Amino acid sequence: MPSAEDAGRITRLAPPSLDLTSLQRWIVDQGLRGVSLEELVHGFCQRVVEVGFPARRFSMIIGTLHPRHGARSYTWRPTGLETDAFPRRRTGEDSAAYLRSPIYYLRKSGEARMRRRLDTGEALQFLLLEELREAGMTEYAARIVRFGEVDMASLKSGPSVADPAFDPLQGIFFSCATDVAGGFDDGQLEQIAGILPCLALAVKSRSTFDVARTLLETYLGADAGRHVLIGEIDRHSVKTIRAVIWFCDLRGFSLVANRVAKQELVEILDAYLEAMARPVLDHHGQILKFMGDGFLATFDLAERDNESVCRDALEAAAKLVDLFPAFNAERREAGRRTLDFGVALHLGDVLYGNIGAAERLDFTVVGSAVNEASRIEGMCRTLQRKLLVSQSFRDVAATAGDRMISLGFHALRGIREPQELFTLAEA
Repeated sequence: MPSAEDAGRITRLAPPSLDLTSLQRWIVDQGLRGVSLEELVHGFCQRVVEVGFPARRFSMIIGTLHPRHGARSYTWRPTGLETDAFPRRRTGEDSAAYLRSPIYYLRKSGEARMRRRLDTGEALQFLLLEELREAGMTEYAARIVRFGEVDMASLKSGPSVADPAFDPLQGIFFSCATDVAGGFDDGQLEQIAGILPCLALAVKSRSTFDVARTLLETYLGADAGRHVLIGEIDRHSVKTIRAVIWFCDLRGFSLVANRVAKQELVEILDAYLEAMARPVLDHHGQILKFMGDGFLATFDLAERDNESVCRDALEAAAKLVDLFPAFNAERREAGRRTLDFGVALHLGDVLYGNIGAAERLDFTVVGSAVNEASRIEGMCRTLQRKLLVSQSFRDVAATAGDRMISLGFHALRGIREPQELFTLAEA
């Protein structure tokens, strides 16, 4: 007969198996519903703990295609779920913390799993494990669920400048830690490892949708991206909207482009387009397309009253005019080239939707109002003004009328009648 002490030890070493049947059904149901990754991870962690798995920390890291973020992490503890985003890095720019992490080790070694005891007093090779030991954890386990090399190879061609450590096509990193004496039970850990591919499939399904939405909004604009994502991809899918048209470009860019190296040219474009775009985005505008050294944007009048939308557009222009001198001063102090700009604000009816060839569409605005805005912006150089406003825009932006001064009537190329143009008094 075993002693009571032996029986206790046997019980600790061989806890009962986990009943994961209902959890698997739940994962499939949530994956089909397309719930958010936060809901999916939080619900999964709560349920594995409820069935007896002694996790005190659970983490998931997945790569993403986002202009600012290279990957996202989801860390669950009994107190709740925390999310974080890792900045996008170019190859060779990995942080010291990442190079000392389990995920880097697994990706570098090609291994799929790892386990580390934290309660033995031995030296630990990863910074994270040292932190977990200090928090009272006794064991750490991690696994990468890979998506398959064939799919990845079929989608990629040529060299990539993205951070390969968080390639969203590679797979998902999962880890967990426990504070139970003696660490995880082998059988229970294997059960959790067995259900992770099911969770990974649900995560991949939702993540693919999120990536598609991010890419569409990044390249088309927030509203245009949403229209395309819900299926408005028919070439005849257009509608008439009334909108403020913002048309802007840089002054002197062509001359600079012929004199600088490629990398400097890219830096100049990125810096100035960011400076011009930020006020538009901050005031509810949508950038539809970048065109060389400028861009076309709209402020839709459908959702709010016309005067408020026009006020937003005018405030965006005023903000740009106000901030540009300081922006150029900073560049001069840094020894970088400086440029000037011109902006036109016009209001009119435009066609909004899919324009183009059957297999290559552009979701944008077209119409005489767009052409007129372009012609008005072209007058910025002639009239030596940074901002020009049309009569139709000024008439709707009634409360801002006292801020605008007339510059007289001017003939616009391709426009039948001369147009009265305005500018902000402070511009």
